[in-house]
Amino acid sequence: MVPFFKTATETDTETKILQAALKLFAQRGYSGTTTRDLAQAAGVAEGTLFRHFENKKAILVAVASQGWVEILTDLLTELSEMASYKAIGQVMQRRMLNLQRNSALMRVCFMEAQFHPELREQIQTEVIGKMIDVAEAFFQTAMDRGVYRPMNARMVARVFLGMFTVAGFSQETLGDTAGSAQSMKELAECLTDIFLNGVLASA
Repeated sequence: MVPFFKTATETDTETKILQAALKLFAQRGYSGTTTRDLAQAAGVAEGTLFRHFENKKAILVAVASQGWVEILTDLLTELSEMASYKAIGQVMQRRMLNLQRNSALMRVCFMEAQFHPELREQIQTEVIGKMIDVAEAFFQTAMDRGVYRPMNARMVARVFLGMFTVAGFSQETLGDTAGSAQSMKELAECLTDIFLNGVLASA
């Protein structure tokens, strides 16, 4: 069991374990990674690993939860710093670039959540739901101010988050090699245009 109060050394050890786990899970998958592999990659004894985490599943859940919390924090910061509700493209672009940097986390979350219901449930309740709540509040305020037309703000938030998540995931994980900063910028601009203006030609 992990102590309630952690020393700096304990926190550093946990960080090493989680970083090693993220890398190995992304490369080999959860099933293809042993606790011995994790301990070796983190530079700790296998017994040390179990003093910090109950089992390998607990490490997987911690990796995914911590990563998504960081993404949620980034989103909160970006939305709060927006100068205009019309500047959604800036958020979209930064989100896409952040997904590019977090490609290993995306692979772990999207792939392993299919096989581990408890991981999927934890990500959904602890992080994804909060991201939707934050985005919903943002869009509802914009609608109330007349910047966006009245719609179901929660559905708009889901579409917004889904667009950059799926696009960023496909760029980095499903074999699209055009993942340069410029191509991600262009993709973000295109998604922003579609999100704000739709795809139908003007009458």
